[in-house]
Amino acid sequence: MLVSHSPPNHMRAVDLIRKKRDSGEHSRDEIDYLISAYTRDEIPDYQMAAWLMAAWLRGLSRAELASLTEAMLHSGEVVDHSYLPAKKVDKHSTGGVGDKTSLILAPIVAAGGLAVPMISGRGLGHTGGTLDKLEAIPGFNTSLTLADFKRVLRECGMALIGQTAEIAPADKKSTLFATPPPRSKTSA
Repeated sequence: MLVSHSPPNHMRAVDLIRKKRDSGEHSRDEIDYLISAYTRDEIPDYQMAAWLMAAWLRGLSRAELASLTEAMLHSGEVVDHSYLPAKKVDKHSTGGVGDKTSLILAPIVAAGGLAVPMISGRGLGHTGGTLDKLEAIPGFNTSLTLADFKRVLRECGMALIGQTAEIAPADKKSTLFATPPPRSKTSA
């Protein structure tokens, strides 16, 4: 799991929520504590939701954003593709209706000699995510092991998988960070 820094034992989520609510800036250790404690189920969902709301309303500094990104990156396994001699590229977006770009762009780029390792998402609101679309094809498997993902990538120049138990685990924790809530369909 996480953490590159050992957070002090005296930290409490409620204090960090107050600090951000009051426009304070978190240290790297505080961010590391929030993410590592949350992924260990030591911070309940409602407290993390309160912190996220405070962070959204008060904003995060560049240092906080960098610390949060790094803490989330290291909360699971980091996949290393240094075994591939080709340059590695990825295309990411917020998705949307149709979401056709990945399906066309990845093979074109791979045919040009670049490696395209892609980890994609599911159900983005009312449209299916890239994985949902691909899984509609009979026999298409997006649930590869990391070893199979690397093998396909080495053989084909591109591979696409969804989250795994090791990478962005598919539980309530990852969805709190990754998926925006559905917007209300009522108008004001």
